[in-house]
Amino acid sequence: MAPRASWKGHLKLSLVSCPVRLYPATTASNRISFNQLHKDTHNRINLKPVDPELGLVERSDLVKGYEYEDNKYVILDDEDFDAVRIESNHTMNIEAFVSADEVDVIYQDSPYYLAPDGKMAEETFIVLREAMRDKGKLAIARLVMSSRERIVAISPRDNGMFVSTLRNPSEVRSTTAYFEGIPKGEPDKEMLQLAEQLIDQKTTAFDPSAYEDRYETALMEMIKTKIAGEKPVIAAEPSRGNVINLMDALKQSLSQSKPPAQSQTRKRTASAGKKTTKSAAAKPAAESGGTRRRTATKKSA
Repeated sequence: MAPRASWKGHLKLSLVSCPVRLYPATTASNRISFNQLHKDTHNRINLKPVDPELGLVERSDLVKGYEYEDNKYVILDDEDFDAVRIESNHTMNIEAFVSADEVDVIYQDSPYYLAPDGKMAEETFIVLREAMRDKGKLAIARLVMSSRERIVAISPRDNGMFVSTLRNPSEVRSTTAYFEGIPKGEPDKEMLQLAEQLIDQKTTAFDPSAYEDRYETALMEMIKTKIAGEKPVIAAEPSRGNVINLMDALKQSLSQSKPPAQSQTRKRTASAGKKTTKSAAAKPAAESGGTRRRTATKKSA
């Protein structure tokens, strides 16, 4: 079954445009989720809209209201939203190109994949994708999603494009309130060198598959034991030794530190390589043994 597009419209650069589809790049469907049940009946609880005066109400009777003063609302209906039509309702209009390192990660919000909508759109889509790839630039554009205009960053990714919605500057808090009391300071040179050695020792290529959600895994194991009617085994937290001082802690970390763990894929590849080497080494040995046996037989004869 083909994935469902979150948004359909046109990607536009000046007078050039092509129809495109936008798809969510992530999913939470594999996460463990829970339903709310009554503690005695274990019946699933339904959340229904309640009016303080009327009690339970139908969802079809609900409208959207904007609170402009305390307990005072202006009501907006579908016609009001339809009246607010701007170009980005159905067009992802590219307004500028910037270097990738200029878009601070704190502004990046939800990730999406962008693909051409139909064969006729592919040529224009590919030209725009490769032009951005060659220049090493991100496109900044606008589109309307969920009744809101969003600023997005567009970049080439594999055969398609990657889109990240960007937070509005008013949504991003300044670091001043959180970092102003932290001194800049000059760290001790020896401790700094030890810390840098520890970083070098643990530096590796990033492989997200190597970092499983251990809490999610443990939670699923506990659920399975409860389904089987067994008592869950509660794992004890690892004991932590007392740290005397930072210098000793750095030195001890360097002496005890191990290289970063390999991903499962790398482990399987390395294991397969070892088996191949062993098999190759064993084969000549076996053949040599067979040759010696045949020589001995001839001598006996």
